[in-house]
Order: sequence, then structure tokens, then C-alpha cells
Amino acid sequence: MNRQQAAFLASLLSTFSSLVALTYFINSKLIAAGYDFKNLILIGLPENPQPKNNRFTMVDIQAIQASVVDSLKNFNLEDLKAVEVPGLGTYDLVQVATSPAVVVTAAIVVATAFYSKVLHTGRTKPLNATAWQEYPLEKKIVVSPNTAIYRFTLPHKQDVLGLPVGQHISVCAEINGKDVVRSYTPVSNDDDRGHFDLLIKSYEKGNISRLFAQLKLGEKIRVKGPKGNFQYAPGLADHISMIAGGTGITPMIQIIRAALRNPFDKTTITLIYANVNEEDILLRDDLEELLDVHEQKFKIIYVLNNPPPGWKGGVGFVTKEHIKEHLPNPATTNSKLLICGDPGANYLFRKNLEELKYPALRTVSKLVDEVGEASLIFKRVY
Repeated sequence: MNRQQAAFLASLLSTFSSLVALTYFINSKLIAAGYDFKNLILIGLPENPQPKNNRFTMVDIQAIQASVVDSLKNFNLEDLKAVEVPGLGTYDLVQVATSPAVVVTAAIVVATAFYSKVLHTGRTKPLNATAWQEYPLEKKIVVSPNTAIYRFTLPHKQDVLGLPVGQHISVCAEINGKDVVRSYTPVSNDDDRGHFDLLIKSYEKGNISRLFAQLKLGEKIRVKGPKGNFQYAPGLADHISMIAGGTGITPMIQIIRAALRNPFDKTTITLIYANVNEEDILLRDDLEELLDVHEQKFKIIYVLNNPPPGWKGGVGFVTKEHIKEHLPNPATTNSKLLICGDPGANYLFRKNLEELKYPALRTVSKLVDEVGEASLIFKRVY
């Protein structure tokens, strides 16, 4: 549990304790005034009502209203400033209830309830696994000379894509008179409303990746999904190890976010992230923010082919030494290992794992595999 979660939990417990104490105080006042809470429903009614006369009359309702009003008139706020709570001592409930921690916590609880019950009610999931859906380009955010985040608009501003964690989508485009299909993992969260984001690196000889670079605002792509054999859930393993190269970070960050944002998920994660140059490190701000907030559960090892002066991370390619030092062997621990990079990087990753006697990677990786290639699990194609 990190500091922010501990502070929130402490505030929540403080608010709950205050409400319990306030309930006890009001109940004691009602009993002192002759109104036992468990008997309130009998106010204005005979003590032993006959079965045939068990309906409220207007006179009964008026009597109940008069009793409640009379209790409220005799209520004195000063009585709440020194309340004896059994086993806890004397508390000033007015001061506790108006403290910043209680007010902020109450506001968070109310806002969360409103968001969950009202805003999330009836939300739609436009993604379809059997039919192609079209989505227009809303925004293009350039992150490097050949890489950008492409934001596509969903049909309604309250829509979410509907992609389970660990799954991917298929993108189809007509190139030279033929339909070409490639698969990608969004980098946006599935709670994001009204849009989804794809991080695409355009290759000179690529088909769809090169087409993305030529997209203009308002132009559409065809999407189908969810796809894939893998779906993340808490408790999948005690530890998840990841080796990513370049845009291979896209399927990884989906799982990282899901595991870290769930306070009940005890899974720890170690990521080895390889790139050529420091400026090639994609989604670095997102990764560093996750690392700052979840330092107890998340660890990153950056590896660069061309490190700048003073670089403190790994140097060169991902080696057996990097893997052995930072990633537990799934054969001897309750862990899983995912890899994702371009074909050359994946070959190197797999070769190192084999030499270290890590479990062999299957041709088609599935949820049960101890070592999985994310480009197979997530169908991440370049």
C-alpha cells in the first residue's frame, strides 16, 4: 500500500467512525427522550395491534410526524461537542464532522457513487468482434519523428471501446485493391469515454502503419474486436515479468495499469524496456508516473543501444545477465513472463531465455503459458 492509498484509507475510516459515533449519539438521545429506535415504528399505534387493523391511518401518520418534529426541536448542537463513545472516549463530533479530511473523504465517496451509479449506467460498448466498425481520426499527437498517438472518436461521447485487458483489436484498410489487416493494442484505458488511442510507429515499408501516417483528421479506419487468447485478471500470478522493445510497450502498459490501479491486486511487475536512443522511450511519462505512485509493486529497467553521457540504465541489447538479475524464472516461481518487440528483438529475447533454461515459448501463446510472446498473445504486429 502506498502513501496516497494509506492516507485515503485513514480518512475513510475516520469518516466511518464519525458516522458510527453520531448514530450512537442520536440513538442514545432518542432513547433518553423515550423513543427507543427499535420501537419507533410503533409510535402512534396500539402496543398490541389486531391483525385486521394493521394499516396506517392519516391520524397515525400525523402522530409520527409530530413526534419526529418534536424530537428535532429539542435537538441542541452543543450536545454533539462532548459525546461519550463507549470504548473510544469523549469526542467533539462537530469538529470531527467538519474537519477537512472528513469533508474531502465524504465528497470523494459521493462523487464515486455518482460516477459509478449515474455516469456508468447504460454505457455502450460499440466494439464488435464479428463486424467491422468505422471510427474517424480525431487527433494526432506526434511523439517522435516516426511515431504518433492516433485518437479515434467513438459514436457517442459516453461510449467506451469495450476491450478487456490483455485483448487487442484488428484494423483493416484497403491497399492496392486488397484488404490488409493488422492488429494493435490501444494505449488508452477502457474507462476512457468517447475515444480510444493507438500508438503507431510508421515503417517505410509498412502497409497499415504507413497508412496511419497519411491519415487526415476525419478520415476513418475499420476496426473489429476484441481479439486474442489472453485476458488479464487479478491473481493470474504473484509476479509478471515483461521484456519490451520499442512499440512493444503498448500491450504491456495495458496490463501494468490494470494491475496497479486495483488496490486488491497484489501482483508485482518488473519491466525491462529496450530502445535504441533515450528519445525513443515511448510512454515514458506514463511509466514514470506509475512508478512514482506504485514503487512497491512496479520496477522498470531501461536498456539503450546508444545511451547518452551519464546514463544509469542498461547498455546495449537485453542480455542474459539483465534477465537473470531482474526477472524470476517462471519454472521455479509463481510468475509469468511476456515479451514483445520487433521480430529481431523477439528472436534475441527468446534465445536468451532458452539459454537460461526458462520455460520454452509455445508457437501460439495462451493464458496458461508461463512464458508468452506478447506479439502472439496480443497479436501486436508491426
